Amino acid sequence: MPSPRKLLCVANPNDVFLDALKRRMLDWDLFVAQDLNEANCLLRRPDFHVGIILASNAVPEKSAEIAELLRAHCGMHWIGIFPPGISESSIWRELIVDALFDFHTLPVNFERLAQTVGHCYGMANLRAQMKLLPNSSTDTDLIGEGAAMAQLLIHIRKVARVDAPVLICGESGSGKELAAQALHRHSNRSQRPFVPVNCGAIPATLIQSELFGYERGAFTGATQARQGMFESAAGGTLFLDEIADLPLELQTNLLRFLQEKTINRVGSTQSIPIDVRIVAATHVDLEKAVRSGRFREDLYYRLNVLALSIPPLRARKEDISTLARHFFAKFASEKHPRLLGFSSRAIQAMEAHDWPGNVRELINRVRRAMVMAEGRLVTIEDLGLERRTDSRSCDGLGEARVSAERHAIVTGLHHAQKNISQAARDLGVSRMTLYRLMAKHDIRV
Repeated sequence: MPSPRKLLCVANPNDVFLDALKRRMLDWDLFVAQDLNEANCLLRRPDFHVGIILASNAVPEKSAEIAELLRAHCGMHWIGIFPPGISESSIWRELIVDALFDFHTLPVNFERLAQTVGHCYGMANLRAQMKLLPNSSTDTDLIGEGAAMAQLLIHIRKVARVDAPVLICGESGSGKELAAQALHRHSNRSQRPFVPVNCGAIPATLIQSELFGYERGAFTGATQARQGMFESAAGGTLFLDEIADLPLELQTNLLRFLQEKTINRVGSTQSIPIDVRIVAATHVDLEKAVRSGRFREDLYYRLNVLALSIPPLRARKEDISTLARHFFAKFASEKHPRLLGFSSRAIQAMEAHDWPGNVRELINRVRRAMVMAEGRLVTIEDLGLERRTDSRSCDGLGEARVSAERHAIVTGLHHAQKNISQAARDLGVSRMTLYRLMAKHDIRV
């Protein structure tokens, strides 16, 4: 027998509304909070999906307290019950639009309320199913369930077992540093430092002292000795990102370390033995760089003992929706409480996009959309992909069918004065089907 569905109601225990609600909601496990503080305490439990909040005395100062509760628990679907005329207040209008799934006015039509609560619970279940699936790996930042990512994770675990240098290749924004971090976590050096260095971000005049350190008096301003990145990473992993940007003279020093496992600080002739694993990464074709004389051939072969190739996002189409939802959850603090996720058309547009900027571009588009979105779902326009959808999915008969379907729904809603039940009957579909079609076409009432 399935466990009873849980419903939270924030209302005065003596309100006659509660007695009527209990009689109507016999198949629900009803919890009552007499004020917002008690509601907060009850909501520490993770198994609530639907809440009703009764504001029979809708004074302006109360709206701020209610808004704070709803924002703190925006993962729930909330239904508000207010006195007549509430929509005349701009403060309450904003609260209703921003944070509520639906609202009713007193006196309550309990038949309609029961339908709303049921639909609310159904949408909450759908939303829970759309949440990020648990990643099959222990590397929470390497998100993906597709074959390309699964193969990469297998290679990472194999490569992590040994201490030989690793060369990670992949396009900009594809996640090379995340792969290096995963490699470090799976290695026997995981309890020691992981030190990342962007070889292209440090000025050529400073990179030698940054990497190898310096002695006091080695140059003007060197008032005391300082360790470099190699010594900071002792016992762990030194990640050299964009290794192709390393100046040729520094390539010689790195080659010497790989051969002898010792370094010399700037201004010193004393060799310091260092136990550190080198993991390098590049988006450049190093073989071409070797042929053009921009990269030492002997260093290339020293680094390329073990190689990892990071697939671009366009080769991981099956992971795009999972990644998008992961970043939506990760940056949830930046979104408006009313924003619940992505529309189906937005997901389709993301899967059709080529992502020249790879995962980094996806992160930026998702974060932008979370700020720009005005509805409950992120749309194609919010993502800035309205002109980038695959035209093959919208031509010929397919385009005509989609256009006709949308027109029929909009017309039906207009004739029914936005009454969902009436519009569904007129269109000959169920209410749930109509809601699904409205979400598909980004139609809001």
